[in-house]
Amino acid sequence: MDKRQFIKSCALAASFLPLAGCANVIAAPGAVANTAAGSGKQILPIALQPGDTVALVSPSKATDHLLDVQIATEVMQALGLKVKLGKHLTSRRGHLAGTDQDRADDINSMFADPDVSAIICLRGGSGAARILPLLDYALIKKNPKALLGYSDITALHNAIHAQTGLITFHGPNGTGSWNSFNADQFRRVFFQQERMQYENVIDARDELAARQNRIITINSGKAQGEIIGGNLSVFTSLAGSPYLPDFTNKILFVEDVQEAPYRIDRMLSTLKLMGALDKLAGFIFGDCTGCNPIGGYGWLTMDQIFDDHIKPLQIPAYRGAMIGHIKQQFIVPVGAKVEMDADNGSFKLLQSVFQTA
Repeated sequence: MDKRQFIKSCALAASFLPLAGCANVIAAPGAVANTAAGSGKQILPIALQPGDTVALVSPSKATDHLLDVQIATEVMQALGLKVKLGKHLTSRRGHLAGTDQDRADDINSMFADPDVSAIICLRGGSGAARILPLLDYALIKKNPKALLGYSDITALHNAIHAQTGLITFHGPNGTGSWNSFNADQFRRVFFQQERMQYENVIDARDELAARQNRIITINSGKAQGEIIGGNLSVFTSLAGSPYLPDFTNKILFVEDVQEAPYRIDRMLSTLKLMGALDKLAGFIFGDCTGCNPIGGYGWLTMDQIFDDHIKPLQIPAYRGAMIGHIKQQFIVPVGAKVEMDADNGSFKLLQSVFQTA
């Protein structure tokens, strides 16, 4: 993946920082040093309604085709929304959608714009973490709006939540698949403000037993807590920074794409070594698309990896949730309080995730 080189450089930098003591890291301008400081008080975004204006921004990789912008615009319009394009949406610097300052400016300006009700990320890729020190968290906190995206946008979700307490939304990017499942879920989450029950859609098709969207319970039980997470490799690349939320009593959800099992093992090891896994109330793993073993002397299976890292935690845990680089994916409010059921393979919202009038 194009995010791997960036993650390697982040890992090298993080190796000089105390992973277990993120609060001791010197904060970047606009950021607080204590990772728990921003999440002490939860902030809800303003509600979104048909007819409102949403902004399209590109915090990570540049778009290779202008048609992507047109399609994302048409998707938002089909949902009944007006669209405002970020000033640097189609800019390019190497693989990035403009300079770091350009991309940060687009996000800051859209949070500040009174005509914009929500912010949709055009795509993921690599590079969102580069702009974290350039975001105006005080501005974001004063102008709470929904932010939607996934993959590399994991960096934004966690930084914004850690620094402000704002709930953001892990779900389809503007250039993602907007099939009937995703479009219906968007309307239910944003327009109807439904307290969602997230349970996999099971379709046996022409099989006696369903093979798609199956869940596997790692540890039985139910748990409640604020849900945090996103793409595992991006998430762990933030280790040692002030841009990860506090893990205490949280429910962690993660997913990944095109990562060999040994890399998943290494990332979970990082979370274990920094003390994160031991603080969790629950664990949900989504899809690991294209996470196939590579050659060598053998490899741990995904089953063994979860048995080694998650099962000993003795907290409710399951894998197979419809979260990740897949066509139909849940829109998860990052930072919202949920209850998970590891036996049923589901989780549900326990609160409203938007401001009420």
